[in-house]
Amino acid sequence: MDHLDVMLLGKEYRVSCTPETRDALLATVAYLDDKFRELGAKSNASGEKLAVMTALNIAHEFLQHQRGNGFDIPGVKRRIGLMKARLDGVLAQQERLF
Repeated sequence: MDHLDVMLLGKEYRVSCTPETRDALLATVAYLDDKFRELGAKSNASGEKLAVMTALNIAHEFLQHQRGNGFDIPGVKRRIGLMKARLDGVLAQQERLF
């Protein structure tokens, strides 16, 4: 298990991660930091209040997507799978021509 030092709200945190999840964790930290900055600029909140308000906003966004007001991720994955199967079939036919 590796360790990664990240900065959030001006404080450094050490978190554990595997090499496979490092990039995803860095993306998550960047997303969260952007949310902190965005809400902090709008509300002039800081510290614990900013962290709680940001957590509430992110949870609200998540629940909106989960309840169908966002992307239907399983549906999108299913459609991508169908497109991939079609492309594989077409490419297989093309390979036979050459």
